[in-house]
Amino acid sequence: MTHFTFIPTSDTSELSEDIRQLFSELAAALPADRRVHSGECHPSLDVRETEEAFEILVDVVGVQPDAIRVLFRDDVVVIAGEKAPVRPSVARTFHLVEREFGRFARAVRLSGAFDVQRGRAILADGELRVSLPKIDDRRGRALRIPVTGPEGTR
Repeated sequence: MTHFTFIPTSDTSELSEDIRQLFSELAAALPADRRVHSGECHPSLDVRETEEAFEILVDVVGVQPDAIRVLFRDDVVVIAGEKAPVRPSVARTFHLVEREFGRFARAVRLSGAFDVQRGRAILADGELRVSLPKIDDRRGRALRIPVTGPEGTR
């Protein structure tokens, strides 16, 4: 059984440094009109486990794939990005604004064995799906090591 916990971004200095680096990378990669200079948003996420994989689903409507970064280190998945506000083509007066805009970073700690090299992050229809395929966790299991002679014979 896979377990997960949510981690506040200030829990570890290494995690905080990873997030700073991801935001720096986004700042360098995104065009100026898609950059967020203030604000913070908190996209909702679900974490689920299937027979084949561990999945994190994040609501990121309006965010382009190049404005999101996903990192896996020390059993923690970090998802960071920027959601720029919609820039109206004509002057408009808003009477209610509830949608959040700004930078975001979410972190989820995993326990289990995953094939991170085959991991995928797919953004479709406003949902980011991060999938990490499971592999057999061999830690703690007794494994036999064959004994051979000097020439590789048994």
